[in-house]
Amino acid sequence: MQRVCFLLKVRADRLDEYRERHAAVWPEMLDALSATGWHNYSLFLREDGLLVGYLETEDFAAARAAMEATDVNTRWQAEMAPFFTALDGARPDEAMKPLTEVFHLA
Repeated sequence: MQRVCFLLKVRADRLDEYRERHAAVWPEMLDALSATGWHNYSLFLREDGLLVGYLETEDFAAARAAMEATDVNTRWQAEMAPFFTALDGARPDEAMKPLTEVFHLA
């Protein structure tokens, strides 16, 4: 099982709305994430907008590709893109660059 961690930056003026959106993620989106191999997926948000994402999956590249092929992901990413800074034209899911794990205590 791969453990994946990534960072993104939420715009300071959109923090409250970002929290609200994630308190009510579309059931169709939750189903798609589970069906495409995203497990134990968490997002952590700091007050300055730093977003830390963590998930576990058998194959991150395959899980990303499977999500990218879903209609619900296309719609979700389009709605979420304005919440983030420094995407440089990428969708939020494309901007998720995994960090290198340097330590793990099981």
